[in-house]
Amino acid sequence: MSKFGEPMKGLQVFISDIRNCKSKEAEKKRINKELGNIRSQFKTDKLDGYQKKKYVCKLLFIFLLGNDVDFGHQEAVNLLSSNHFSEKQIGYLFVSVLIGESNELFQLIVQAMRNDLESSQPDFITLAMQCVANVASKEMAEQLSKDIAQILVAPESTPEVKQTAALCLLRLIRANPKVVPYQQSATRMCQLLNERQLGVVTASTSLLIELATLSPDLFTECVSLGLTRLSKLVTSTTDLHDYSYYFVPAPWLCVKLMQLLQRFPIPEDAIIRSKLSEALEAVINRAQEPGKSKKIQYANAKNAVLFEAINLIIHFDGDPSLQVRACNLLGTYLTHKETNMRYLSLESLGYLAASEFSHEAVKKHQEVVLKALQTEKDISVRQKAIDLLYAMCDNSNSVAIVAELLHYLETADYSIRETLVLKIAILAEKYADDYSWYVDTILKLIRLAGDYVSEDVWYRVIQIVINRQDIQGYAAKTCFEALLAPACHENMIKVGGYILGEFGNLIAGDVRSSPLVQFQLLHSKFHFCTIPTRALLLSSYMKFINLFPEIKPQIQEVLRSDTQLRNSDAELQQRAVEYLKLSSVASIDVLALVLEEMPPFAEKESSLLSKLHKSAPWTAKLHNVAGNSSNSTPATATSPSHEKITSQATPTPALSVQAPLISMAEPVAAAGKTTAVAMPTATDLLVDVFGDLPPPQLNLPVDGNMAAVPSELTPGAEEGYERFWLKNNGILFENEVLQIGIKSEYKKNLGRVGVFYGNKTKNALSGFSTTITSGAELSFQEKPFASSVDSGAQAQQVINVECLAPFSEAPRITVKFSIGGIPRFLVLKLPIMLSKFLEPLEMGADQFFQRWKQLGNPNQESQKIFEALYPITKSEADTKLQGFGLSVLSKVDPNEDNHVAAGLVNTKTQPVGCLLRLEPNKATNKYRLTVRTSHEGTSKMFGSVLSKMF
Repeated sequence: MSKFGEPMKGLQVFISDIRNCKSKEAEKKRINKELGNIRSQFKTDKLDGYQKKKYVCKLLFIFLLGNDVDFGHQEAVNLLSSNHFSEKQIGYLFVSVLIGESNELFQLIVQAMRNDLESSQPDFITLAMQCVANVASKEMAEQLSKDIAQILVAPESTPEVKQTAALCLLRLIRANPKVVPYQQSATRMCQLLNERQLGVVTASTSLLIELATLSPDLFTECVSLGLTRLSKLVTSTTDLHDYSYYFVPAPWLCVKLMQLLQRFPIPEDAIIRSKLSEALEAVINRAQEPGKSKKIQYANAKNAVLFEAINLIIHFDGDPSLQVRACNLLGTYLTHKETNMRYLSLESLGYLAASEFSHEAVKKHQEVVLKALQTEKDISVRQKAIDLLYAMCDNSNSVAIVAELLHYLETADYSIRETLVLKIAILAEKYADDYSWYVDTILKLIRLAGDYVSEDVWYRVIQIVINRQDIQGYAAKTCFEALLAPACHENMIKVGGYILGEFGNLIAGDVRSSPLVQFQLLHSKFHFCTIPTRALLLSSYMKFINLFPEIKPQIQEVLRSDTQLRNSDAELQQRAVEYLKLSSVASIDVLALVLEEMPPFAEKESSLLSKLHKSAPWTAKLHNVAGNSSNSTPATATSPSHEKITSQATPTPALSVQAPLISMAEPVAAAGKTTAVAMPTATDLLVDVFGDLPPPQLNLPVDGNMAAVPSELTPGAEEGYERFWLKNNGILFENEVLQIGIKSEYKKNLGRVGVFYGNKTKNALSGFSTTITSGAELSFQEKPFASSVDSGAQAQQVINVECLAPFSEAPRITVKFSIGGIPRFLVLKLPIMLSKFLEPLEMGADQFFQRWKQLGNPNQESQKIFEALYPITKSEADTKLQGFGLSVLSKVDPNEDNHVAAGLVNTKTQPVGCLLRLEPNKATNKYRLTVRTSHEGTSKMFGSVLSKMF
């Protein structure tokens, strides 16, 4: 008899009966009959191991059919103590599927596992470790991971046990990285790379990759050991029998070893570097040898090793000959018949272009890449061709590449146009020897793809024109000519309106572009524009009053018209009224001062680069390539302040519930970027007397050392943050120095947060500023506020926020100030949660359950069963769900004690539907919470948060 035991005929008969059932009712009847029989059998004491195993298997099968199984757990756990492999195997299978960490038998299971781990039978040890890996709970990791680590490095462990132990430990570390103690065994784990059995080495390498990612300093020994093993594999001419795959020796192990080496920096030892070069050369040489088989499996295995070797060459970036050889080899694959090969070649060449050693070698393939851009059928390959052209661009070929990209833009897929526009704008700025060419390129860009030109692009062209006097006249002339077209994109009108308002006087000498003609041309576009563009044009008209006093009556007539003074939009009406009054009462000298030409922007990195690096992080390396010139004129990353103009700033109004939310017409700080606020200087006061200050500048701490700011949260910050899940107003943080309060409101995907800083000391707080850090899913605009707070006084900061996409990590705010000359820092979580953008949804029972079924994918659902933390009352639970932002639906669930709720998370990119069922069980004092949303991460996060509220 085999170790898997005798066939279970009773189980086979039961499964056959279930399959032969003609209806759901017949199946249910047969299952209930079997459950009754199993229950009665378990009550007797005459069952042997075979019968217990059979009945536990039946319960497992019934559960897998979707039925609840609430008994038999004890019998399954008893099977773990059996000395028969098949019985123990079924017991572990039942535990893996049906018994969770909250089960009262959990400690018995852990003890049974420990007994098996300490046994001398390899089959029992592997069964226990397989179950541990399947469950991978935190408590199990805490109690058993040390034992598994000892088994892994024990000399008496068999290869099969070591292999299973390595994979089990890998699973535990991925699930609970902070719980598993691996530090003490680091050196002995590295020695696993010397194991003779390649299966053990392969499993151990996967484990070491994860460990080296967490703690690279503990596993530096892996470099020499892993390189030695890799060299033997790639230079070996002997057949590895079971580990050769279509004539390629152990391809999976080779790939994993090279991935492991990429977790460490360039080795300093010259011998190791030489050995590494030899191994990589051997891989490239083998790739150029004639194929030993025409089967696709052989090509796939050989190419997998080759491309991972190229990734390793890119990572170490220190051997010019290897990089050039890799470029030449990849160039031959650009015309390969396999789409995947062309894709991978383009991707790898893009990374090699970031190296000073291989940049010129990559440029040799420019014509082939341009051809691929025009002829490739696969959009992903065309995207990689664009990335490679961007990467290989420099002073010598920038004009040709930009011209080709502009030509391709006319027929490019809509899904890649925005990224393509961004790259063209960056290349045109970076390599512009003649800035008239830059202006022509950007205006053509707007003409060809205006809908895909983000605000960052047209902000940037304005910044550069303002900072370079030599192109201001040309820019005004070119924009004027572009506006003469019958149909202009709105972004073109924005650029034209801004530049003509600043530099229209430079072309006013030509009768074809006289002041009146410029004004009439801009005003002819006025009524076809959106509200934000109209507001900008009104500001341009005010600039014209300063530049061309002779057309002042015509402009005042427009401002005085009913369409402006009685406009339904409050912003336009306010601007018209205030600009009309300003032009009427202010003297020429005052107007000249208030409406003078914009000063040059501060020189900082282009905001376009920051935006591109966020969407494609690999592009950050490209700006260190030798030979790349920095001809661009950096400016601030904020939007131009021409949006509003005036003579002095008014204080920021107090936040109130009735105050309107942020308008998206206002400039918004780039998402994911760290911004800081400081008090404006005198030169900043040339902004709208009736509006807001310009976007804040980046501000460093007093000592100029950002490293001085702690990265950890201030004690008490987490508790303050948690209080805001169900409310919008309250105290976020308080200590002996400062009290920080929050008052917020949200509408759709927009929010306004008022932060109040109260000084509790007898001394003034000076150098007061804040810094907000968040992911790319949120976009912020911070209003300036006082840089000092007197004793007993309060300062207010207003923050406008836009939710661009679902997020899970809360933004952080760093508060910096000095008291008595001593700098102080607070690092807090801003209480801006995804649930704040929830909009309640009302729906009937039919509509609810129809949508509930549509969200039936496993990754769209989060279900939790948990102990009630508070008394179970329906009214209290409904109040909490409503406070969370959901609409509680009545008469939907047949059980009146259950709670059903619905909502919609509003984001700029995608709305996320959210449905919820909360089922209380007063008898057990437990809840079952099920959350289904159209976004995987949102389901898990809402489920985790809500389970702590009831």
